Amino acid sequence: MEKSRWQPPSNQAARDVGRVYLVGAGPGDAELITLRGVQCLREADLVLYDYLVNAQLLQHAPPQAERVCLGRHGRGRLMPQDEVHRRMIAAAQAGKTVVRLKSGDPMVFGRAAEEIAALQKAGIGFEIVPGITAALAVGSYAGIPLTHRDAASAIALVTGQQQAESEQSFEDFDYEALAHFPGTLVFYMAVTTAPRWTESLMAGGKPADTPAAIVRRCSFADQQVFRCTLGTVVDEIRRHGLRPPAVVVVGPAVALGEGVSWFTNRPLFGRRVLVTRSAEQAASLRQRFESLGADVLEQPAIRIAPPEDWNPVDRALAELERYDWLVFSSRNGVDYLLNRLWEQSDLRKLATVRIAAIGPGTAEALERFHLRADVVPSEYRAEALAEALHGEAAGGRFLLARANRGRDVLAQRLLAAGGDVQQVVVYQSIDVDRPTPEVATLLAAGKIDYVTVTSSAIARSLASLFGDALGRAVLASISPITSQTLRELGYTVGVEAASYTMDGLVEAVLRHAEEQSG
Repeated sequence: MEKSRWQPPSNQAARDVGRVYLVGAGPGDAELITLRGVQCLREADLVLYDYLVNAQLLQHAPPQAERVCLGRHGRGRLMPQDEVHRRMIAAAQAGKTVVRLKSGDPMVFGRAAEEIAALQKAGIGFEIVPGITAALAVGSYAGIPLTHRDAASAIALVTGQQQAESEQSFEDFDYEALAHFPGTLVFYMAVTTAPRWTESLMAGGKPADTPAAIVRRCSFADQQVFRCTLGTVVDEIRRHGLRPPAVVVVGPAVALGEGVSWFTNRPLFGRRVLVTRSAEQAASLRQRFESLGADVLEQPAIRIAPPEDWNPVDRALAELERYDWLVFSSRNGVDYLLNRLWEQSDLRKLATVRIAAIGPGTAEALERFHLRADVVPSEYRAEALAEALHGEAAGGRFLLARANRGRDVLAQRLLAAGGDVQQVVVYQSIDVDRPTPEVATLLAAGKIDYVTVTSSAIARSLASLFGDALGRAVLASISPITSQTLRELGYTVGVEAASYTMDGLVEAVLRHAEEQSG
């Protein structure tokens, strides 16, 4: 007998109701979200997120998903909690998948209980996805042991905003019991109320010289750690003008973590790097710099688009067998041409054609299609590729896949060597015409340390976007050709990669930063 299988509800209204996910975004670093959290974001129709959530996480949501920031304390309108409930419920009742993205963990000072109650009352299904709460991140990212066999056998998470969280006031809270807690205290939302809770804690019997640390923007690239004592927390906050978000850690174990912060010891920590590649290609370079501790911003200088007319590409693909060589000068060329080939036919059309790639990055793109380049020059530039193909040029037939703009060096040299050369535009490189306001402001103020420049087209677009302000950062060029373009535009090149690859560019920036640091 066949086993019965679960069937979805037959009621049409039940099937049409959406679902709400209360997702913990973690303390700040975009990579600290759980895999389940990312899966929920990928299914979202609506994302309601706290201002403390790292905006990079929003890229996991589909492009068509609505993204709504719930506001920031002291800056513009802050969406009331009742309105948050209404937005979640209305969207779910309309059949949408809603992600309520919360900083840290939803169930730790995140008002999740109120939202759950509202969802239950409305009959909306929900799921809670845990996140890394700030207290636990502080232990790892600030090098502060929360427990220690000799100094702390327990951890207490305490809100510094009792009067806002409930009817309980500072006067009602048992600070005497908390003062004698046998371990580490971690105060959330504690900056603005520090005078009250520190005074109450000391009045309850906690010694003023108890080690303490204020950790601001934990796990972000601009994380700050200020070590002090319970009695000097308020002075430290005032001296540095500290504002939220921050947590304060109090207890003997705090003193045992001096000098063990791997996070702030990374070589580019405290440096701000602007990545200017197209949005589709920025992620890998961003990740390289972030792994070294840099605060990375993105400002695409160009965008990549299909050619205006596919007919020339299709004609070339239809007669691939007549060419001896298919030559790629970029990753984009590989992706656009081979995807078009797959749409028209399949990769067997390349059976009689040899393939050349301008550099290791382009060769790597070919490998994603299970293809190996027959020729890759030792230097990532057109001149080197032309030299590598020189022996094949006389009588050889070459198809060059290229962008709508760029140098003609490769085609000219192959023609001069006796080659039969056809060029086909397989993608467009289009200048971005408007900078991101935040980036423009920081660059004009000299608050960006490095600007990466990975092509001459990007160099020209950056000059148009930022003008003289571009020269207020160290310009990091990927190659001598790009450097020459920057100089022709009137800029000084501060860093040039020895190896004309993304890894070479990162290494050059790292070396420069280390030299500047002595």
